[in-house]
Amino acid sequence: MTKNISVLGSTGSIGVQTLDVARMHNIGVTALSANKNISLLEKQIREFRPKVAAVADEAAAAQLRTAVADTSTEILSGSDGIMSAAQEQKCDTVVNAVVGVAGLLPTLSAIEAGKNLALANKETLVAGGSFVTDMVKAKGIKLYPVDSEHSAIFQCLQGCPHGSLKKIIITASGGAFYGETRDELQNVRLEDALKHPNWSMGTKITIDSATMMNKGLEVIEAARLFDVTDDQIDVLVHRESIIHSMIQLRDHAVIAQLGVADMRIPIQYALTYPDRLPSPVKELDLTELGGLSFAKPDDKTFVCLAVCREALRKGGLYPAVANAANEAAVKLFIEGKISFLQIGEAVSDAVSGYCSPAEKDITLDEILSADREARIRVMEKYGR
Repeated sequence: MTKNISVLGSTGSIGVQTLDVARMHNIGVTALSANKNISLLEKQIREFRPKVAAVADEAAAAQLRTAVADTSTEILSGSDGIMSAAQEQKCDTVVNAVVGVAGLLPTLSAIEAGKNLALANKETLVAGGSFVTDMVKAKGIKLYPVDSEHSAIFQCLQGCPHGSLKKIIITASGGAFYGETRDELQNVRLEDALKHPNWSMGTKITIDSATMMNKGLEVIEAARLFDVTDDQIDVLVHRESIIHSMIQLRDHAVIAQLGVADMRIPIQYALTYPDRLPSPVKELDLTELGGLSFAKPDDKTFVCLAVCREALRKGGLYPAVANAANEAAVKLFIEGKISFLQIGEAVSDAVSGYCSPAEKDITLDEILSADREARIRVMEKYGR
């Protein structure tokens, strides 16, 4: 069981829930990091007394340094500060809840320092691919998934003999616009996209859920985590978000993990594995459900899922390109510069317009270069 954690992205939804788990089980907090929310970060510093806290924004870090001058917590700043938080000496597990590909370099810093990872930052594996997984193996550290779907798969696999897995079945809520047509999605607003039916999440991931990009990223992440191919991963729309994912074994038995829609279950399992401890989450009452529904996703309307599958099949740097294009397009949508449907168009355009040999070892410089190129392509075509 984890004794001390560093929480990267501690003021976001996953970070706050991670600290709920730490509070309940007396897990030490040695480092925290945030982007700009220094008012919440100050409260966390005063409660958990970490050795260091890092703020991405330099000006915000200066304000925080003054605000917590009466504590012993050292305030770091910028990307170097966040990477230092990921390597804090007394920490044994880094919870990476940073949003987007910005989480890649802190992940690599944690791995280099020999820290175990509780990974909520799916973009690390999507963009980093084998570069990250090979580094994990070389360092001999543990990587525990925090995404509810991948944690569910990980839980279902416990006790299954090696070679018995036939396929993975990832469930999806369908997001805010499930069942709607492209015509109906022409004029959706940002506030509409942020109305997730079941989960309370940050802005970017909620929009990704609405476009089904989040599920596409999860398909790629599952392939990395569990060493399976695209044709071994199914996606099912499950509106109730009670079954968090399933596996099908070679004898066609299906094992599912069920629970209420609360991220503290997968967070706690990543921090306490292999133990099962009391949880702050309420019990699932099956008699209250009434029924569970399943449907195939509509990847004609929500094209991001199909594009991510294409990127996975192409391999190499294509997943990094898809992720970067999406991050750039979501930013433009939030700013009101493009429509909801143009997010999928931008991702599709970036992947189809990119040319890279797939079957080769990729380097960190190549990953970062592909990321930059994809963002530039989106901004030049859609950001004017």
